Amino acid sequence: MAMISVSGGPGQTGTPDPAALGGPQAPGGRRPASNALARLSSAVRSNRKAMVGAALLVLFCLVAAFPGLIAQDDPNAQIYGRSLGPSMRHLLGTTAYGQDMFAQVVWGARPVLLIAFGVGLIATSVAVLIGVAAAYLGGAWDGVLGTLTDVLLVIPLFPLLIVIAGYLHSAGTVVMIVVISLTGWSYTARQLRAQAMSLRKRDFLEAARVRGERPLYIIVVEIIPTMTSLIVASFLTNALYAVLFSSSLQFIGLGDPNLVSWGTMLYWAENNEAFQTGQALWIIVPGLCIVGLGAAFALLNYAFDEIGNPALRPVRRNRVKRAG
Repeated sequence: MAMISVSGGPGQTGTPDPAALGGPQAPGGRRPASNALARLSSAVRSNRKAMVGAALLVLFCLVAAFPGLIAQDDPNAQIYGRSLGPSMRHLLGTTAYGQDMFAQVVWGARPVLLIAFGVGLIATSVAVLIGVAAAYLGGAWDGVLGTLTDVLLVIPLFPLLIVIAGYLHSAGTVVMIVVISLTGWSYTARQLRAQAMSLRKRDFLEAARVRGERPLYIIVVEIIPTMTSLIVASFLTNALYAVLFSSSLQFIGLGDPNLVSWGTMLYWAENNEAFQTGQALWIIVPGLCIVGLGAAFALLNYAFDEIGNPALRPVRRNRVKRAG
């Protein structure tokens, strides 16, 4: 599911850059988390894909944070003329139920982003704890946690989500977050486990063991900060798929139909045959919003993939100017 490359993973073209994963080593082999974050911030500013993705994501976040300043109309109010075309009063026209379409698009950004960030945080946290713990503890812990991960890996995710969402009936935002998070962490955990396995015998971990540090301390303080870029990339991947999965479930009628969201807009537009009745914007605009938000996460993800794996970075050739 993820788009990051890790040691030993499929499709790898190089090994991850240790400096990019956690920043330069401090004396004694330690990598402070502050150094890792500072290096990541610098790498993002120097990567065009990351800058474009960050700009798109900030734009959507601002829309979701202040929808009332952008759209004054109530997105649920059915008080306008039905199926009106675009005008100065209704920038995108109205729906077949007399709702302002522009207001629905603006207010619909908030639940989509809540699901994206909620799933990204929860699924990535679970994946980090399970994947890193399995790699570091080894033995029976690795066997049990690895089996749990493998079971979820072999189950097709989207059909599983359809079954769960159909059983729950009209899943709201919180239910969507919980369901997608608990079913979507396995692939990320497998990748993080592979990376953690390559770090188990590093000198700074051996030093922590000699000092008598507890396994939980070593995992949280020593190992996880060295995998900063991979964890961020995992978060972006989980957020991307949360947008796609939640919108797809809402589109086929398994979300809350009363929730104003881009996916439910597509659901009602399809039910009212928007294309056939000349209301193409009812489908096109929320569809483009989903694509735009997905592109933002994808561009950031690809950028962090390049940051963490030097073999994927584009080759920059210096042009030699010939005199005369």
